[in-house]
Amino acid sequence: MAALEYYDVIQKPLVTEKSMNQMAEKKYTFLVHPDANKFQIKEAVEKLFDGVKVEKVSTMNYSGKPKRRGNTVGTTAAKKKAVVKLTADSKDIELFQGL
Repeated sequence: MAALEYYDVIQKPLVTEKSMNQMAEKKYTFLVHPDANKFQIKEAVEKLFDGVKVEKVSTMNYSGKPKRRGNTVGTTAAKKKAVVKLTADSKDIELFQGL
């Protein structure tokens, strides 16, 4: 597979009740590419959003759930979730404002 660019790393923001509560602590949650590491996630967030400085990145890997449809057995796609904590002097991510 080719090297991941910063715009390929973040797939979409994750909006849940828990992630909305964490925004008060400057923590934002994203679904990211399963092959991305913490350094790539930090670089992608800082490049995609102006004035944002990342302090810490926490990642969680989720394997696919087993599914069955008739005789066909398989799994759903694996996912990776990242929680990005911003520094105290960093600007907020405007994507989440107004939700």
